[in-house]
Amino acid sequence: MTFNARLRQTCAERNSALCIGLDVDLHRLPTGIPATREGVVRFCREIVEATRQFAAAYKPNFAFFESMGTWGLEALEGIRGHIPPDVIAVADAKRGDIDSTNVHYAAAIFDVLGFDAVTAHPYLGAEALEPFLSRPDRGVFVLCRTSNPGARDFQDLRNETGERLYVTVAKAVQSWNVNDNCGLVTGATYPEELAEVRQVAPDLPLLIPGIGAQGGDLPATVQAAGTTAPMLINASRSILYASNGSDFAEAAAEAAAKLHTEINQARAADS
Repeated sequence: MTFNARLRQTCAERNSALCIGLDVDLHRLPTGIPATREGVVRFCREIVEATRQFAAAYKPNFAFFESMGTWGLEALEGIRGHIPPDVIAVADAKRGDIDSTNVHYAAAIFDVLGFDAVTAHPYLGAEALEPFLSRPDRGVFVLCRTSNPGARDFQDLRNETGERLYVTVAKAVQSWNVNDNCGLVTGATYPEELAEVRQVAPDLPLLIPGIGAQGGDLPATVQAAGTTAPMLINASRSILYASNGSDFAEAAAEAAAKLHTEINQARAADS
C-alpha cells in the first residue's frame, strides 16, 4: 500500500483529520513530570494513550528532542514505540540536503526510527529528495506555504510569469507524486493561499499547522483545503499543555476531543 493510500484509509477508518504535534518543551512539563528521558517518554505516552481515539496522526518535532542532547534522541525513539500502528507517525524533521546526505536522513527516519512520513524542504529539488520520494510506503510532506509570519520573505516571490513561489512548489510536488507518497505543508494562517495551493495540487494530502495556539481559522482552513484529498490538521501546544497539573492527560483528551469534533463539523459543512 502506498503512503497516501494508507493515509486515506487511516483518516476514513478513524473518521479523523486530527494530527497531534508532540513538541515537548522541558520548561512546560506538567507538575510531577521530571525533565528527564523517562519523564519525557512518560509525558508523551500518557498524551498518546489519552488522545489516540481522536487522532489520525502524531507528529514529534525533532528539534525539541535534539535540543535535549543524546537522551532526547533516546526519548524520541521510545516515544515512537508508543505511537500506535494504526495511526500515522510523522517525523517533523524538515530535512533537505543533497541526495547522498538525504540517503542517510531517510535511513535514520524511516528505517532506524520507523516513522511513516517526514517533512522536507523543496529548495534542492526533486533529485535531492529522491531518497525520500523513492519509498512508496513512506510519505514526504514538502514545505509549501508555511504558517509563520516570515514565510512571505521568499514564498510570496513571483517568477517571470507572475506565479508565486509557493504555487510553483505545489505544482512541482504534484508532478513528483508518481509513487503516491507526496504531500504539502500549508499553514492554516493563510487560508487564501491554501486554497490556491489546493487548486494546483488537487491530489495531494495537506499537513496543516497553525490551528490552536497560532490562531488559524478552522472553518476557513477546511473550506480552503476541500475534501477531495486527505488533510491532517495539526495542533500541538493547545493539546499538550491544556493543563500543567496532574490532570494533563485528561485535559489533553478533552482538548483533542473538542478539536476533533470541530474539524469533523467543518468537514461535514464543506462536503
